[in-house]
Amino acid sequence: MKSAILTDLTRCTGCEACVMACREINGLPRTSENHRLNAHTWTAIEHHQGIPIRRHCMQCEQPSCVAACPVGALTKTSEGAVIYDAGRCMGCRYCMIACPFSIPKYEWQARIPRVQKCSFCYDSALKKGHEPACTAACPSGATIYGEREALIKEAQQRIATHPQRYIPTLYGLTEAGGASVLYLSAMPFEKLGFPATIQHKPYPDLTWQELSRIPTMVSAGAAFLFSAWWIINRRIKMANESERSSDQTA
Repeated sequence: MKSAILTDLTRCTGCEACVMACREINGLPRTSENHRLNAHTWTAIEHHQGIPIRRHCMQCEQPSCVAACPVGALTKTSEGAVIYDAGRCMGCRYCMIACPFSIPKYEWQARIPRVQKCSFCYDSALKKGHEPACTAACPSGATIYGEREALIKEAQQRIATHPQRYIPTLYGLTEAGGASVLYLSAMPFEKLGFPATIQHKPYPDLTWQELSRIPTMVSAGAAFLFSAWWIINRRIKMANESERSSDQTA
């Protein structure tokens, strides 16, 4: 089953029960930093326009972080979670650069730093057939867990039934090629701090389009460098010949 989370921002009260549940199940330290994602806060409640916004990894369908990782430290599971293997990570942080949602964070102060983010409670819940701690803890039903296609239908039904309550957009349906985390809102998402320039194609596809140009660019660059080398060496040779000719004449 491809799992997903649907968060209805019109129902979120900002109680931070999801933040506390995430900390507890993942053994993260309790801090006062509940309003921004960092290496020890994998679920955060941001506030925009006076509205609490739950933020965490989008668990993309075709994750750019997975595609960017050169050592396979990040993988997408069949259940929908994007998980991280610290034993494979070499600390290049390409995943942080590649993520269009700016989700992965780095343990800058740690002696042996890791990349950290929400893992969808994969080891502690999903593999055992349980739902993530954050959705289980939500007292208002603002964030729910289920099969992705079923949650898409549920969200679309809510929009159709209450058009005055929601904008007609399901965030995460196609952003970055689609995600396993979906959002409903009464306000445009760009006004709520969500990235406004997210592509709707999978980012690994866009990356491949750029990388596919590299052979041509390399060939052109090599030809240019060879031409420059030939010209420079030709001039040096001509200068040496002229110098020898002058010495012989003298």
